[in-house]
Amino acid sequence: MDFETAHTFVVRQTLGTSDNLPDTFIACLRQGKPPIPGQVTSLLLALKVLFEGLKNEPTLDRTLIQALFILSYESRQLYAQGQKAGVVWPPMLDEDLGRIGKVAKSIVFGEWQG
Repeated sequence: MDFETAHTFVVRQTLGTSDNLPDTFIACLRQGKPPIPGQVTSLLLALKVLFEGLKNEPTLDRTLIQALFILSYESRQLYAQGQKAGVVWPPMLDEDLGRIGKVAKSIVFGEWQG
């Protein structure tokens, strides 16, 4: 995956409207549905590519920051809301959200948070 593809993928999975893209990562969570199989793996790969491409950049664009915020904060909130509502999430989703948050933090801070 190249940088532009990774950027487009992350933005689309978070900032795309649910009407046009009902199966994006964040749209699924908002609907109380688990992510599509492979979606988290693809997100983690895209985020890693973004980290490598941006680690030495002095600034980040607002669209990407919005997408990272949604991935690291809103997804965790939606997960908790789903649990309270009785949604049965995939067993690894909690850990996956933790990994997504760490990579998002790595991108913002410019150093790997591994």
